[in-house]
Amino acid sequence: MITTGFSEVIAERLAKEQALLAARWFAHLHDLLPVAANEVFPSDSLLDHIPSLILDISLYLKAPEDQAIAANTQVVDKARQLGRLRHEQRASLHQVLREYQLLGAILMRFVEDEAMQMTQPPAPSECVAVTSRLHHAVAVLLQETVETFVGLYTQTITEQSERLRQFTRMATHEWRQPLAPIATAVSLLRRPGLDERQFAYTVDLISRNVSSLVDMTYKLERLARLDGETDNASLQAVSITTVAAEAARQLGEMADARGVSLRISDDMPSLIVDVGRLELALVNLLSNAIKYCDPAKDERFVEVAAHGPANGTCDIVVRDNGIGIPANRVVDIFRRFTRAHTDSADLGNVTGVGLGLAIVDDCVRAMNGGIRVESKEGAGSAFILRLPCEPGAEASGAVQH
Repeated sequence: MITTGFSEVIAERLAKEQALLAARWFAHLHDLLPVAANEVFPSDSLLDHIPSLILDISLYLKAPEDQAIAANTQVVDKARQLGRLRHEQRASLHQVLREYQLLGAILMRFVEDEAMQMTQPPAPSECVAVTSRLHHAVAVLLQETVETFVGLYTQTITEQSERLRQFTRMATHEWRQPLAPIATAVSLLRRPGLDERQFAYTVDLISRNVSSLVDMTYKLERLARLDGETDNASLQAVSITTVAAEAARQLGEMADARGVSLRISDDMPSLIVDVGRLELALVNLLSNAIKYCDPAKDERFVEVAAHGPANGTCDIVVRDNGIGIPANRVVDIFRRFTRAHTDSADLGNVTGVGLGLAIVDDCVRAMNGGIRVESKEGAGSAFILRLPCEPGAEASGAVQH
């Protein structure tokens, strides 16, 4: 042990003033961190463990010299918990380092003040021994916090990089599909002697594939926006009927061209929701149902209705009498860049990149809801969106695919 009584005096004083020292540190952190005061330590357990951390440091001052503070699992866990918290609060590594610099400075100043107030000042060697142990304790805690923080930060960067690589690879592959016929059509236009029918066909080919590119680009932009953490929800109280009617209005020409009737129930309830995400989800569901209508049926329709509220949730049902989804593809339809009918020769005129239902899934998840599908090949499909009635709540019983 440190053989002088100064270490024990400082240890006792640290233990007695732990709350005051923690308050001083908290005041400095409030000035340093880019979050509200009540979010610096957003739970009582975290706020309480800071004085406890100082108490553990005081006990370390009295411990044998061969006893490492890193062997104290409770102290290490508190340091790691602080690292996890600062990562969640999007602090920078510089801020984390600065926090421990402040803690060290506060403790050193405390030792200095205590030494000056003693009737018999401690010997310089005693001060050096105590401050050296304090520095070591803070350094060990800093190392644990930083390693946790950097580990989580690295994991986040790795995951984001992988998502970006997948997104870029798949998007590039899908862009290539409409670009190839456009390039072919352009080469045809350069040939002399095209008759009127050939010219019209070539222009129509270019027009359809350009439209496909534009539509896909908008969907990619929406998907990228939904992936971004800066896309804050704008909650409004709105009638589901109003949102569904607006989605149907946007797709009116598309539905008319395919002979599909859009039926919107006029008695659906109101919810407090992110209107933009709900509308985006309905637009994609309606668009998908229109594209996969059954041309063999005399009457083709897509209807939107709602059930509830009940048990704090509301179900929005988008039902059609289209061609349905093959049973072996239902499990995959919400994955990005997945299409259920890629092997069907009869659907060669149906364009798409397999993003629509992935966007729906992202939207519903962002609204704390769930989605499931019921489909029978040849009979049609029903997509059921279960959303919470209160913003921020989880949709009770929401079924994720």
